[in-house]
Amino acid sequence: MIRVFYNTNGVISSHLINSDEIDLIEANNLIWVDMLSPSMAEISDMDRKLGLDLPSRQETEEIEFSARYWEDEYGITINTYFLAKQDTTTTNETVSFTLKDNFVVTIRFVELPVFGDFIRKLTLNPSHFTSGAWVMGGILEMRIEDDADTLEAVSREIATIARLNPGNFDDTKKFLSFIANFEATNITIRENLTDKQRVLSSLLKTGKIPGALKSDFSIMIKDVNSLITTANFNFERLDYLQNLFLNFLSIEQNKVIKIFTVMSVIFLPPTLIASIYGMNFRHLPELELSYGYPLALCMIVVSAVLPLYIFKKKGWL
Repeated sequence: MIRVFYNTNGVISSHLINSDEIDLIEANNLIWVDMLSPSMAEISDMDRKLGLDLPSRQETEEIEFSARYWEDEYGITINTYFLAKQDTTTTNETVSFTLKDNFVVTIRFVELPVFGDFIRKLTLNPSHFTSGAWVMGGILEMRIEDDADTLEAVSREIATIARLNPGNFDDTKKFLSFIANFEATNITIRENLTDKQRVLSSLLKTGKIPGALKSDFSIMIKDVNSLITTANFNFERLDYLQNLFLNFLSIEQNKVIKIFTVMSVIFLPPTLIASIYGMNFRHLPELELSYGYPLALCMIVVSAVLPLYIFKKKGWL
């Protein structure tokens, strides 16, 4: 899907076009071309029509920073992460921005709600978005606000877990999986924020961005820095919860081992007595006594009860 936006005397107009209508795009008053899941042929046609060098999908996925941001005499190209939710998982999807002259071209391969929200904002406030640079800045600003909301939601959920007693989790694997899922989400968010931090830093240094917009970028990078601090704190809290649970689990295991140890000590003296009188020697003095059997039983009982009494008195049980 390709959608083209024009700002004509403060009035925003948008048009959905197909690949056969790319040649009909007019550069005059053009501020934004949004391409959703374009084919290689559509990217090539857009390059030819607007004099661009748009990145392919493979190029947008490269992770080295030289492939995430570059500029030349014609304009700026940025590949940056946007958070995308798929069922219960959060992933980073790359969105490409190519800024040239007075317009910007965005390429994305997944549907992202932030673009629909920004289109509504663009329609309601057309006087603010007079060029592609301002469109790009508006999309990044809205995405950072959404990232903050996502991170706040994760922080609240982690805080909820922190108030729980790990002993309430009957399934150890379930609790550890719970922690692991939040760590994976937090890693994704921090990776996303770090990528935006580097992109915004580069935009602040370029001369192809209006000075007024750079002021907005300065505020954005401060917001991103604060969000990175929050993400790092979430990691510390998750580590604390994991260590707390493992310590709790270790205590419970020690209790079990303690019980077995005490039982072993309790039954050791009776076992010794029974072993002695179970030996088949001819000359065992007590074997000739009429009360020998009751005496042995009493000795076994006393040897079992006495350790229990001692352990109870010392508070070991």
